[in-house]
Amino acid sequence: MKSPLPVRNGVNATRVRIPDEGPWTTAMEFVLEKFGHVDPAGIVDRFERGEVMALDGEIITPATPLNQHMFIWYYREVPVEERLPVELSVLHHDDDLVVVDKPHFLPTTPGGMYVQESALVRLRVLLDLPELVPMHRLDRMTAGVLLFSANPDTRGKYQTLFEKRRIQKTYRAVAPVREDLELPLVVHSRMIKSRTYLLAQEVPGEPNAETRIELMDTRVDESTGEKLGLYDLAPHTGKTHQLRVHMASQGIGILNDSFYPVLHEKAPDDYTKPLQLLAHSISFIDPLTREPVTYSSKLELAAFPNHN
Repeated sequence: MKSPLPVRNGVNATRVRIPDEGPWTTAMEFVLEKFGHVDPAGIVDRFERGEVMALDGEIITPATPLNQHMFIWYYREVPVEERLPVELSVLHHDDDLVVVDKPHFLPTTPGGMYVQESALVRLRVLLDLPELVPMHRLDRMTAGVLLFSANPDTRGKYQTLFEKRRIQKTYRAVAPVREDLELPLVVHSRMIKSRTYLLAQEVPGEPNAETRIELMDTRVDESTGEKLGLYDLAPHTGKTHQLRVHMASQGIGILNDSFYPVLHEKAPDDYTKPLQLLAHSISFIDPLTREPVTYSSKLELAAFPNHN
């Protein structure tokens, strides 16, 4: 369903499903009970200003009956966010596609405490492209190449590439070196990720996740004396936290990973110690030009400098 309200300040309007019946007389009463614990006066104000709409564009007023519309849209009042001390850069921009280098710590899309401080909202505002949507996602802690669709008319052609796995991605990671580990190797496992559990898990069963791991270079960390490796990672599948889990399963957990192999206590972001994982490149046959294209990150991993 297309929102009847346009994107505002880079943020989509919120869609709410209204029940057919209940102890509420109006749609506004339902919304107040569901979300009013945050800002009840603000919700009433939006209804009174005519900033709540149904799918057909009808304005929902404070008196609109409960069951008149199944869905309504309204703008959330987004709190002012402190700007994260990281910047993204545009690698490519045309009428159909925007490719960026996403920094560590910046989420791909709005969620939780990050709304304006997401790659999507920043780009919508920066480029004045309210219809921009991400073609895939990177973890907040992972940096690197990220693709966005700028044109709804051609979006499906790019989505098909991802759905049919016609995209080749490579990642770089810094992790300890195991002298007894024969590389390159391909890791297969069955992974699950619950909506209610923070971590992804490997479980018995038919594999649904595959990653190729290759050691590219090594160096000794002068401060710790630890031997570190620069790894090339090629995922064949795209499970949540797949690369982090597969590296940890081989005893070479990615440097500065606070989840795997051991979950650390929640702590404020340490911008001096980003997760040493980078989405290095993405390649595919462009569905519009039929030409092969590769977009590569210009970022480097701090623990392995001068090795882009």
